[in-house]
Order: sequence, then structure tokens, then C-alpha cells
Amino acid sequence: MANTFKFGNNNWAVKDGQALAYNNENNNFKPLPFEFTRASTATRVNRQGLVEVVPSGKPRIDFTDNTKGHLLLEPSRTNKLLRSNKFNTTWTLGSALSLTSGQTSSLTGNSDAWLLSNNGTSGFSALTQAVSISGSHTYSIFAKKGTNNLISLRSLSGTDARAEFNLNTGVLNSTSNTSSTEIKSYGNGWYRVSMTFSASNSFVYVYPNNIGTADAGNIYIQNSQLEAASYSTSYIPTDSTTVTRAVDDIALSFPNVDSFNSSTGFSVIAKFDIGSPGTGTSAPFLQFNDDSSGTYIGFGSTNTLFRCRLNLSNTSYLNTQANAPRTQRNSLFISCDSSGWSQGANGSTNHTGTNNASIFNRLASISFITTEVYGIIKISELLVYNTRLTNTELQNLTS
Repeated sequence: MANTFKFGNNNWAVKDGQALAYNNENNNFKPLPFEFTRASTATRVNRQGLVEVVPSGKPRIDFTDNTKGHLLLEPSRTNKLLRSNKFNTTWTLGSALSLTSGQTSSLTGNSDAWLLSNNGTSGFSALTQAVSISGSHTYSIFAKKGTNNLISLRSLSGTDARAEFNLNTGVLNSTSNTSSTEIKSYGNGWYRVSMTFSASNSFVYVYPNNIGTADAGNIYIQNSQLEAASYSTSYIPTDSTTVTRAVDDIALSFPNVDSFNSSTGFSVIAKFDIGSPGTGTSAPFLQFNDDSSGTYIGFGSTNTLFRCRLNLSNTSYLNTQANAPRTQRNSLFISCDSSGWSQGANGSTNHTGTNNASIFNRLASISFITTEVYGIIKISELLVYNTRLTNTELQNLTS
């Protein structure tokens, strides 16, 4: 197998404005730079499991749920909560509560977590902030159990949306008037809890126990966020104003790589997952483009399953649904030559065809389309071969 292009699989090299892929064509190992832009800082989870800020214009290799890392691409979002990790400022503390700053058991490796304690009295037991919002929003915060196991989120704006989570077992206990909820482990006892609700202006609340109880005890909290969407994205730190994270935009252009073409054979493998529960269409989020209009290999999705597409001069030769649910990490492939094509996912060949695919002249560029339709894109690995691999080879590479 002549693997002439590779990107990812724990072999990451990034710098300002670039992420490197590699080409070992003609026995030479040459860097191929993806051009990257993001007009703001952003955060990621690093290899040590800590949340850290990445400078503007630098790609993020994130290690959430993936020890080998993935390229993290997200649409633009705004955190509408002020002083998102300064809970003793614009936040209002209930009379039954106390806050202690400087907690060393934090997500960042610094002493910037907070201890939220209930003294067991019958006073108001929530930490709250007033916000001016309308429509669907997702409210999230990172939390860790202390002497209490429970955390509750709430938004009150006519409709009383609430969700209670167990920080010991990592499960949702109860919810009402929410369209979705999530509790996700970040290691070392930390979870990110979130709920999605619809509101017109609101107060958002966090309780160190079940709503309406006066259970004495405490939990750790850090890094709150409120964003206008149906799911949460990476944490956006704020201070005295709201902060917007810009969209991640990345593409690679090949000046002249004629060996990547479907006349002699061409195979593409993409390993990725979409880290959001949103719905989508068959429009691709990842395209391998010819230099002629309307000719590309693409990976997209229906509402539930991913699709592979082969477009040749604006004619769709292939737009087939793969055995690849949106809810999991997947390995998809397309392979073609002058005699036809095959397509599959996760160790299985799903479709084959005998259409003449040789109109694909050469690989001119690779582009990612970051939109709200797909939300969070996590690319683990891309592979391109300058030959049509057998179905057995493709199945083994994507199992």
C-alpha cells in the first residue's frame, strides 16, 4: 500500500496559522501545511487533561476522550455569562451559601476552582446571575463532588427549567422543561453538566444540592457558560463583558500533486467524530477537491447516519449512507479508479459501483466546512493512498 498522505493519529505538529500533514511520495517525507485561521483565543483539553487557553490563530489538538488527540473545529459561539469563573463578583450568592476561592483541585492545574457550600439553613441556596436572552440556550458549568454529591442547574423565566445531576455516579437524576441535558466526565472527579432550555430573559442558578433542600455540605465549581445553541462547546472565559470565540477555519491546497487521481487509483480514509447532538444534511463537512468545478469526494450526514459522496463534474455518482451513526467515532472510506468505486465504514464495505470515476483528475485541496449543522468536528486521522485499495485492506484499516 502506497500511503502518500497522512494527518493526525498522534502525530501532530501545529504552529500559528498552520497544522502539518505529511507526504512521503517518492520516498521523501515532506510537510504539507494546512492553513488555519481563528480570529480569537480558544480553549482545549491538553494531553495532561487540563483545560488551557490556545492563542488566536493556532489550531487546537484536543485530548478529550482521545489519548491520541484530535483536531478540534468549532463554529463561532458567545459566552453570555459575565465573569464566568469569578463567582464572587457579578453573581448573587444565596443567604444559605458561602464561597471559598483558591481551590487547588482545579481543571487548569491552578488554584482557580471554587468551593460552594450550603450551611444547612433554610435561606436561599443558589448562586445566580441575571441574563438577557431569548430562544434556545445551553447553560453549563464544571463541577466536582465535595461532601455533597448533587448539583442542580436552573433557569427561571416564566418556565422553570431545571436539571439535577449526581457528581458521584456521573448520571442525571431528574430534569424538567429542558430539551436536553448532559453530564460528561473530564477526569479527576470533574464533570461538565449542562442543560438546554428556551427562555426570554432569565436568571441562571447553580445549587450545591437538590433544589429546595437545605442539605449542609459543599461541591467544587468552575468555568460557567451560557450559549445560544442546543449543545455546549469548549469553554469560553469571560470577565466584565461577554466573549465570542471565532470559528475555526482550515484548508490545505496542493500546488501540483498529479499522483493523487482516480485514473490510477485513489483511496481516502477519514477517522472522526461529531461532538454534538445536532441534526444535519448530506452536505459534506469534509471535502477532497479536484481542481475542476463540482468534482470532489465528501463526507457528510443525514440526521442519524454519515454519508459518503462522490461528485464528478456536478454529477453525483455516489451519495450513500454508511454504517456510521452520528453518536460515535467513525472511520469512513471511499476508494475509486477507472473501473468504479467502493465505500464503507468501520470495517465494512457498504456500497460498490462500476461508474467511470476517472474524471477525478487530481487532489487539489482538502477543506473542512465548520457550521452549526455539524457543530463540533473532531478529526483523529486522515489518510490518502495513491492507489485503489482492496476492500479487505480498507476494512482492516477502518475496523
